[in-house]
Amino acid sequence: MAEAKNLGGAGLRGQVAGQTALSTVGQTGAGLTYRGYDVRELARGAVFEEVAYLLLYGELPTQRQLDQYRTKLKGLRELPQALKEVLERIPANAHPMDVMRTGASFLGNLEPEASFAKQHDVTDRLLATFPAVMCYWYRFAHQGVRINTTSEQPGVAGHFLELLHGNAPTDLHRQVMDVSLILYAEHEFNASTFTARVCASTLSDMYSCITGAIGSLRGPLHGGANEAAMAMIEKFSSADEATRGTLDMLERKEKIMGFGHAIYRDSDPRNEIIKEWSKRLAEESGDTFIFPVSEAIDRVMWEQKKLFPNADFYHASAYRFMGIPTELFTPIFVCSRLTGWAAHVFEQRANNRIIRPSAEYTGHAERPFVAINQR
Repeated sequence: MAEAKNLGGAGLRGQVAGQTALSTVGQTGAGLTYRGYDVRELARGAVFEEVAYLLLYGELPTQRQLDQYRTKLKGLRELPQALKEVLERIPANAHPMDVMRTGASFLGNLEPEASFAKQHDVTDRLLATFPAVMCYWYRFAHQGVRINTTSEQPGVAGHFLELLHGNAPTDLHRQVMDVSLILYAEHEFNASTFTARVCASTLSDMYSCITGAIGSLRGPLHGGANEAAMAMIEKFSSADEATRGTLDMLERKEKIMGFGHAIYRDSDPRNEIIKEWSKRLAEESGDTFIFPVSEAIDRVMWEQKKLFPNADFYHASAYRFMGIPTELFTPIFVCSRLTGWAAHVFEQRANNRIIRPSAEYTGHAERPFVAINQR
């Protein structure tokens, strides 16, 4: 047996673990591209379903294709009654990411992926139903309301906001949510995506791949930074207090979530986009402390540590301005990143070899076994 190459690097930092045509992260130029398109340009000019189509089907859609795709997704929104009954049994104090994991897995029992030829249909079904999975459970568990899981909103962004709030969103809120979904859609070989690809490499079904990815995203070092950022922001009542408090946290060597990135070195291109939208939402709502507090924390982290906000930090305030409960921040991530996960599963299946790395053994040298009556 050939000796395995030692990849080294904690967390496989800097190691190439496969190939993808879906995105580039941290390269000179755009910083983040989806199939060659600068994410900043997509966020300025596209709706989320255009980006989903790009990732899942390979090219940006024509207007006719986009209209057909949105119509298809709109027709797939209704949750099966059996899934609604399962969601009603999940307690209100459950972690919402556990709800998303259960929803994906249970739907796989009701509507299994009959063959890999059905992978696009399964993905579209998940994309259409994930907002309802989240909102049906949340509103039943916390408000005792059984909501209609369909709506007349043409896109995922507006559909989610209407299910959550019970009324149609404003144009600004729908637009910001569209941008947010675009920014979170894909990000190369991050932990949850790599989880999905490892699962796919065993030739498992799409639901298993997505369920595994949700479990990976659930961890606070991956998907929960926007929730942690909001918890920190809410501790302060003014920019001055936030400045003093952040300095104190740094002095105590406390970890401050939402800053720095494993790949980006100078800035996160997604941050510059969502920060501007958060500012617009702050102005619209008459906010006088959430956005100033956020900027104060941002300024201290740069001055003291030269750490920049990543995509999660200003997403926290943007979501709060739209009335979204903090515990639903990461499940929104799921509704978006599903597109990237599934596209990576497609890639893995198209040119598959089981992902099975080697490990560097650090235990005892080989030693003789001694029978129990002789020890």
